[in-house]
Amino acid sequence: MKKFLTGFISLLLLAGAAWAHDDRDDDRDGRDKHKGFTLFSPDLASGTFDDKFILNGFGCTGGNVSPELRWRNVPPGTMSLALQVYDPDAPTGSGFWHWAVYNIPPTVTHLAQGAGNNPATLPPGAFGGNTDFMDTGATGVNGNYGGPCPPVGDKPHHYHFTLFALGVPDVQAAGGIPHTGTAALYGFVINKGLGAALLGKASFIATFGR
Repeated sequence: MKKFLTGFISLLLLAGAAWAHDDRDDDRDGRDKHKGFTLFSPDLASGTFDDKFILNGFGCTGGNVSPELRWRNVPPGTMSLALQVYDPDAPTGSGFWHWAVYNIPPTVTHLAQGAGNNPATLPPGAFGGNTDFMDTGATGVNGNYGGPCPPVGDKPHHYHFTLFALGVPDVQAAGGIPHTGTAALYGFVINKGLGAALLGKASFIATFGR
């Protein structure tokens, strides 16, 4: 525990220094220097989710299958990739994390449909991170994909899929954080703690309401 706290405090100091010295007006939240780096999903080409990809739980009756994701033009020097899926419109005060995968090998160019539904179907070396479905059983086991299920009557929610290209082979080790850390903690490490090791990011948004 002492080792974790020491590492995390050091990470906070490093992030503060990076923030203080980064007064550029170009991309402040992703260092997206490589405009050809793109992420997309053939399963979400319409811009919304079919029932197959909706949560099966919390009042929703979808298939909860993770959509296929593809990407291209990973920045040079990338040593691993990290995926996070986030709904900022969830009425929680802090949004809602639906899916996270870390330490994806840089040679991988896609996640097949359903890859997020079983740890064994992720690329070798990658692991599913905790989401806000943790310990609910709604996704099978912690770390699996959890589909959309916004409250009835809400305006359609926006689901942000973001793939980060990292200049470190193991984001957990580089950040000095636990394997079971929250998506927000990993997001802090990725977006600020790693500094220049965040080489780029690619993202898209899909919507869903009921």
